[in-house]
Amino acid sequence: MGRSGKSAEHGQATDEGGRSESIARKIYTAAAAVLAATIARKLLEKVWVKATGKVPPENPESPDVHWAEAVGWSALSGTSVAVARLLASRRAAGTWKRVSEDSPTR
Repeated sequence: MGRSGKSAEHGQATDEGGRSESIARKIYTAAAAVLAATIARKLLEKVWVKATGKVPPENPESPDVHWAEAVGWSALSGTSVAVARLLASRRAAGTWKRVSEDSPTR
């Protein structure tokens, strides 16, 4: 660890309360990701109903669900939720960094 407070290995800032700040940052980022994933899924469900006229399959693995519908829903929902989580996590990390750098205790 250098004098700048940055870990040479990971380039992450630390301080005397580094562990508790790290845990809080992870909780903040995870909460943002979960919220974004939930919103993305709800929005996608509405788009799916509007586009197909049917509710999305609850269990795409079920043999009762047509394979095209199962693949379509799985691909769309998986991709949408993953991208929403990524964007929210990145935004939360950037916000955390900006706020912690502007903190008067630093």
